[in-house]
Amino acid sequence: MTHLLPRPRMSRFALTAGATAGALVLSAGIASAHVSVVAPDAEQGGYTVLTFRVPTESDTASTTKLTVELPNLKSARTEPLPGWTSVVDKDPTSKEATSVTWTADPGVGVAPGQFQQFVLSAGPLPESDEVSFPAQQTYDDGQVVAWDQPVGDDGSEPEHPAPSLSLAASSGDGHGHGASASDSAAAADETASSKDDTARWLGGIGLVLGALGAALGLGAVIRGRRS
Repeated sequence: MTHLLPRPRMSRFALTAGATAGALVLSAGIASAHVSVVAPDAEQGGYTVLTFRVPTESDTASTTKLTVELPNLKSARTEPLPGWTSVVDKDPTSKEATSVTWTADPGVGVAPGQFQQFVLSAGPLPESDEVSFPAQQTYDDGQVVAWDQPVGDDGSEPEHPAPSLSLAASSGDGHGHGASASDSAAAADETASSKDDTARWLGGIGLVLGALGAALGLGAVIRGRRS
């Protein structure tokens, strides 16, 4: 007589884990549809590279323009992006950067289902735990979406949150608190020059050793012939 084995039952733990994982995936998908900013090494008072990630949420229109407000930065330089023109607006008195706008060339845009990254080298960042970059996303059908809403007092996320960035305390390594891009470039040049001098010195020693070895080898050949 054949005994039928009972069907394995999914435990409550497995059901709960599956539901939790599904919720995480769903929330991640929703969050990824927002305009956001990332800069893993951002410090208070320091310089960093900001990457604004802009997905196109429309099913019928393409993103053709992005404007981001800046917290009055002394330096703001955009990375060249093929097909896009960038303009940094500055306060006429302080000469500090107040906003940056990327505009797509005719026939170019971020199509539905796609996203684009806009890169900005900027600083020094504010002396605060967090900094926001309110943004406006423009579509080729004329629709403008403002990403400028703050997070709720209870931590809840609004429909169109402003891109924000948490800032670490300054490490005091010379990359913040007034350290300029030119200072960093000068330090890099000095390091490169030092490495170049070392390479030349080692190369000269190699040539001397090579010549000495050749001379010893030639002497051995001559002595061998005389013997």
